[in-house]
Amino acid sequence: MWLNDGSVVRLRPLFPKHVWSYDFMEDRTHNGVKFRILNVIDEYTRECLAVKVARRLTSHDVVEVLTDLFIERGVPVHIR
Repeated sequence: MWLNDGSVVRLRPLFPKHVWSYDFMEDRTHNGVKFRILNVIDEYTRECLAVKVARRLTSHDVVEVLTDLFIERGVPVHIR
């Protein structure tokens, strides 16, 4: 739901598998090599559903992780 000031009211999770979120983090090893981390969480339970670490993460990697989760845990109502 959008408000008049352009902000949005975020959907609040009401039960497990209602809202999943995914996000990327980036860091460097002790010798300066960059790597990225994809995290997927269930916002209601705060359970970490998946963590994928690689030097390079593509949209194909994200789709692969989400597809595996859908097979293992079912499809959530909403993903952000």
